[in-house]
Amino acid sequence: MASTWLSEINWSDDGLIPVIAQEVKSGKVLMVAWMNREALRLTVEKGEAIYWSRSRKKLWHKGEESGHTQKVMDIRLDCDGDVLLLSVEQSGGIACHTGRHHCFFRKLESDQWVITSPILKNPDTIYKK
Repeated sequence: MASTWLSEINWSDDGLIPVIAQEVKSGKVLMVAWMNREALRLTVEKGEAIYWSRSRKKLWHKGEESGHTQKVMDIRLDCDGDVLLLSVEQSGGIACHTGRHHCFFRKLESDQWVITSPILKNPDTIYKK
């Protein structure tokens, strides 16, 4: 039988919910991803962030390739029940697949996107294919 708390979530028509990952120490928003019921259940069970990859159509354990896992410290559901907020400890200091600390590294200035955060590690060395 499915847990009652999972049923209290307002899942999208395709069975997903957006998830904001926020660094617990700094309060910085690291990334936004998606979860389905299985991803959320596994996240709670394992204590590490597991997301649903919409492009690959499969579960994605954050850090499975890079080693940059997210230890989940707290999970919150918004007032409408349709967005999750994870407070995480980001291992390795890199949350973005571009090798940056966070995914929000482009800032709109004078009608153009300006890169505001440096690459900490070359993605080619993180994701060996």
